[in-house]
Amino acid sequence: MSSRVVDRQALIRFLEQFDHFCGRPGSVFLVGETSQLLEGWRRWASFIELTLEADDALADGPAYRQALELAQSELDLPVVVESPAEVIPLPDGWEARARPAHLSTQWLRVFHFDPYSVSFRFIARGDEPDYHLVLQYLSHGWVSVEAMDDLLESVLPRFTAETIAQDPAEFRRRYKGLLQMWHTMRPGATRRES
Repeated sequence: MSSRVVDRQALIRFLEQFDHFCGRPGSVFLVGETSQLLEGWRRWASFIELTLEADDALADGPAYRQALELAQSELDLPVVVESPAEVIPLPDGWEARARPAHLSTQWLRVFHFDPYSVSFRFIARGDEPDYHLVLQYLSHGWVSVEAMDDLLESVLPRFTAETIAQDPAEFRRRYKGLLQMWHTMRPGATRRES
């Protein structure tokens, strides 16, 4: 993996190159810092993080991966392909909550992965930079505390059965810590958020 950091211009060039090499319809879902970089909420990201979905079962095939690798190596950028589903169970309806990225490409449709699923994934990891990523989603209105509370009730019972060593009690503790940070950022926050 390259040691270069990625700015917005490099991310767009990468997506254009991937589209060019791919030459077939498919969807790219940007995750976490990568979404926030494309939206202009941050100036750089450590790497490009995305997950793929091809229209013709190509996502697991060599042609789709080869197009990704060609774009990555041509631009010498660090790229990680990982779905939040590999870390946490996804809340129902995640597909409908994916947000269009409004990036014009010939073949690929570019989306931001469901911000609620991404938020839960980063809360589960529980590092301070992960919390700040979720706080950005909250600040920009991509997620709300109320909706996270509702979705969390359906997701938490599935944590131990569907994920690797994800303790629901530990997740609740981390989530409460995130809400305390959010409340501190917003002095007029409602009682439900604390």
